[in-house]
Amino acid sequence: MEDVVQIINGVRLTKADMTAGTRPFVEASEGANGVTEFVDNINASLDSNVLGVNYNGSVGFSFYHPYKALFSDDVRRVRWKDETVNNKYTLLYLSTAIARQRGKYTYGYKFNAQRMERQIIMLPSLPDGAPDFAYMEHIMRVMEYDVLNEYLKRVNE
Repeated sequence: MEDVVQIINGVRLTKADMTAGTRPFVEASEGANGVTEFVDNINASLDSNVLGVNYNGSVGFSFYHPYKALFSDDVRRVRWKDETVNNKYTLLYLSTAIARQRGKYTYGYKFNAQRMERQIIMLPSLPDGAPDFAYMEHIMRVMEYDVLNEYLKRVNE
């Protein structure tokens, strides 16, 4: 992963130091997109348009965060090194690729920062070997369209 993405640490924020507010706080949870609290705090983990990837707790779960949020020290913020392709659709594709590796990480084999950096993920590629971001974005847009179209069919029945 380290060849194609930036992996950035979250910051520890204890319950005792939290101030209630409206900013999402993302922890290593598999529910509610990892958001476990809403806080007024600010620290170096404040970020948006990233994947929050759990490497502790609910290991291997990742969620796209288009909004500004704080990230705990059990969650890594992940974005493409090429900022021009860093968007909802390519990050959702990346989230799926990361989820495919979830099963191999258990209590005896932790998904730590070094393993995350060295984790091999399967991505579509161009003839020169570079990731095919246009394909990733297209596939995720088609999937989103299909899901929304099916929903609208049910609502209109």
